[in-house]
Amino acid sequence: MSEAAASHMTDRRELTAAQRNAVAELLRVSPVADELGRRFAAAGHELHLVGGSVRDALLGRLGEDLDFCTDAHPDQTLGIVRGWAEAIWETGREFGTIGCQRDGLRLEITTFRAESYDQVSRNPVVEYGTSLTEDLRRRDFTINAMAVSLPEHRFTDPYGGLADLAAKVVRTPGTPAESFGDDPLRMLRAARFAAQLRFAVHPDAHAAMNRMAADLDRITAERIRDEFTKLLTGADPITGLRLLVDTGLAERFLPELTGLKLEIDEHAQHKDVYEHTLTVVRNAMSYEQDGPDFILRMAALMHDIGKPATKSVGPDGRVSFHHHEVVGARLTKTRMKALRYPKDVTGKVTALVALHLRFYGYGRGEWTDSAVRRYVTDAGDLLSRLHKLTRSDCTTRNRRKAAQLAADYDALEERIARIAADEDLARVRPDLDGNAIMELLGVPPGPIVGRAWKHLKDLRLERGPLDRDTAEAELLRWARDEGLRD
Repeated sequence: MSEAAASHMTDRRELTAAQRNAVAELLRVSPVADELGRRFAAAGHELHLVGGSVRDALLGRLGEDLDFCTDAHPDQTLGIVRGWAEAIWETGREFGTIGCQRDGLRLEITTFRAESYDQVSRNPVVEYGTSLTEDLRRRDFTINAMAVSLPEHRFTDPYGGLADLAAKVVRTPGTPAESFGDDPLRMLRAARFAAQLRFAVHPDAHAAMNRMAADLDRITAERIRDEFTKLLTGADPITGLRLLVDTGLAERFLPELTGLKLEIDEHAQHKDVYEHTLTVVRNAMSYEQDGPDFILRMAALMHDIGKPATKSVGPDGRVSFHHHEVVGARLTKTRMKALRYPKDVTGKVTALVALHLRFYGYGRGEWTDSAVRRYVTDAGDLLSRLHKLTRSDCTTRNRRKAAQLAADYDALEERIARIAADEDLARVRPDLDGNAIMELLGVPPGPIVGRAWKHLKDLRLERGPLDRDTAEAELLRWARDEGLRD
């Protein structure tokens, strides 16, 4: 049998499996979907399950959110679902979308669209279309341009989406230039689907992404952020990240990632910092227990972005990146702020980048219990992620060195556990609270109390728990040194 014939038979088997998955998934939701289809038909309108819902049904993983398109306009759709839907929302009405809920399923019903962009505006210009085929052509990729008509379950695939699904290819229904010109975010979405589905981007689409990367500048930071977050939390973010760098898309919104390709990692001369970073992201994923952890993955991605700005070459020719974690934390904060990430998410990622090198002095045996307490206190509720990030950062091929680093970190975690057994390291507080400080020093609430509280906390970190008498004596000694008491 020829290689081509064998490949064709494999595709046929995969298509058959996909079709079986679709039947099983659609039967699960068909009581609601078919009932809705009958309501639209009775009102003289079409209804089709479309987009990601059909794709996911074919992949055997249809969720609780279903997407439909129709020739009915929003007012007509509202008239059809009122009295049937358990809840209705109109937040997408300006784009022709009416949302509703029935039997635990969330349904979004959108009027056929011939949507386009004016090549300058950041927002779509919505025009209602007149046919299913026209609506499917304006969708991003062929795997999202399939439809199942309801209630008769007629399958429509004018652009070969089923074959592309079997071949695991991301391809546009029309020309890539036309599709990406309408909505440049689709270039980033192509990389996202490659990461989520482990699909390859069609060569024509890949070439267009290279040519048109600068068009991404027309897209708002929030839309880019949302697509990038989905990419980074996908099943294979490394493939997606490589696509962003190779096509020039990363340069438009995350140029620090591209910049890593030029730097050599001093810990592993056999690979540059870019390759090291991708390895750290992959390593971090192996420590996830409850699904993708965006904060951990983003910290892994950004942990070394301070290296280009701190690179220096010593007299002996050795490359160093002193304080790159400090510079990296600052760059991370700036970049995530530009992408409109929430402050709490940005703060956590930035803190992990700033702390990721702290461990490397531990193996020399220089850490006191005070240093361990500060490590735990500075990490706070990020300690578990910091453990994972630090372990992930070991990418050396030197087995002896890797084993020593792992053993050192095992020892640190054991030491943290021992100290934590005697002290509440998760909530280190001074041995005297604010009320006790004010009473002992005879001062009202104000800056003096805060300074005294900080002094006692530092003392607690340095020496561990103090009894009441010792804590009071230390506070009075501090007050005298500060000139607050005779």
